Amino acid sequence: MTSRETARRRRTPFAVLGALALTLSTLTAPALAEPDLPADGKGLSEAQLEAQAEGVSGIPGVDEISRSRNMVPVAHLDKQAPLSSTQTDIAFQGNYAFVGNYDGFVIYDIRNPRKPSIKSQVLCPGSQNDVSVYGNLLFLSTDSSRSDNSCNSVSKPATEKSSWEGIKVFDITDKAAPKYVAAVETDCGSHTHTLVPGKNKKDVYLYISSYSPNSTFPDCQPPHDKISIVKVPLKAPAQAHLLKAPVLFPDGGNQGKPGTIETGYVVPTSGCHDITVYPQLDLAAGACMGDGVLWDISDRENLKEIHRVQDDKNFAFWHSATFNNNGTKVVFTDELGGGGAATCNEKIGPTRGANGIYDIVGKGKDRKLVFKSYFKIPRMQADTENCVAHNGSLIPVPGKDIMVQSWYQGGISVWDFTNSNKPREIGFFERGPMPNGGGGGTWSTYWYNGYIYSSEMGRGFDVIDMRDPRTFVAKFFRTNELNVQTQGNFYRG
Repeated sequence: MTSRETARRRRTPFAVLGALALTLSTLTAPALAEPDLPADGKGLSEAQLEAQAEGVSGIPGVDEISRSRNMVPVAHLDKQAPLSSTQTDIAFQGNYAFVGNYDGFVIYDIRNPRKPSIKSQVLCPGSQNDVSVYGNLLFLSTDSSRSDNSCNSVSKPATEKSSWEGIKVFDITDKAAPKYVAAVETDCGSHTHTLVPGKNKKDVYLYISSYSPNSTFPDCQPPHDKISIVKVPLKAPAQAHLLKAPVLFPDGGNQGKPGTIETGYVVPTSGCHDITVYPQLDLAAGACMGDGVLWDISDRENLKEIHRVQDDKNFAFWHSATFNNNGTKVVFTDELGGGGAATCNEKIGPTRGANGIYDIVGKGKDRKLVFKSYFKIPRMQADTENCVAHNGSLIPVPGKDIMVQSWYQGGISVWDFTNSNKPREIGFFERGPMPNGGGGGTWSTYWYNGYIYSSEMGRGFDVIDMRDPRTFVAKFFRTNELNVQTQGNFYRG
């Protein structure tokens, strides 16, 4: 790719023919060739549309599939050696999907979404291995103590000063043979990271989220009420370095509340789990354990808090955040039970382990996050199925707020929160329990260039075709790069 082409792509990371998409959204979707689908939507009432999402009654059997009629699986790839561990997050660029794995990362060729293939696998062990991509660079989070920063490292106790955790940088110019470029150590490692393009177009920043300090960990001391900011010069990525580690919670943040999954609890804030940025609006939303935060990031190197909220009744662990396309709402997720518990059942109820929808009201420094409602999948799961709100993304439908989201063994849910007070599910796809009651399910589920892609922790890589008139216009949207925690306006490049 020439430098001119690269500049053009970065200038419009969410390029699309907005006028065409807006026009198409007013038209009736043409019929889609799938025998078990209803008509193309012409003349269908809301009740008939909702009926598409009823699926089968009861909990599907082990490895059986239950889905709404508008969610059609078109491809699946099992994990392959040597990357046989837990699959995690996904980033996209061109015809490729980059999927983290506790053993490294996988590059899938999705030129034909119905026949994806593995382009390459990079063995580089370390927990999480959260991924993002920018141009010819890939960034990989390591959140477990290793003997060194190489891809040949072995596990080493965090109590030893020589142990390493942090962020790694790869050159992915050749998708078949990525090259290791640099590594930067960060306090408490890198559980997740958020890519933030610099305003000078010469650098990118990585907001590193990490937590769980311990007085016995030399490089992860309490209180750790901060994030780490790594600066990467685009023309010299080997010079990536830790710029600063600002304290974001000088008051210590939420002090927490003891309890159980059944009675409710709050994890005390000691850092952030995940941060989502909206660079065009100079905004960031942080899911920070016991706190949900809105920041001004007009100065990329100095975050300024605008507003902070807590929910000690229903939120146990603020996990992730998603802006709506207009940047007037934030969906926060709660990872009750740490992602390993069965919380999608009558015993836990509809408000804990759910999403919280917040409107952003006011202007400038007076903006506030105002709670509107909760959303949780309406289907009960088996007591062996780990299930809670997890990673998702917007589906690009003009004038609507529609999101696709992972719920571990609760599967994939598509839901509409255009009305912040009355969110509703409009489609789903899920498998039955893992064999022998094991943990698993979908970690990340994102919409990219017309299809839904899912990273199944235990099973591999799924591709779903959503065939629904309410989301049909999104099939015309195209972008060349997608890091879900780096949001942009779909129809204003």
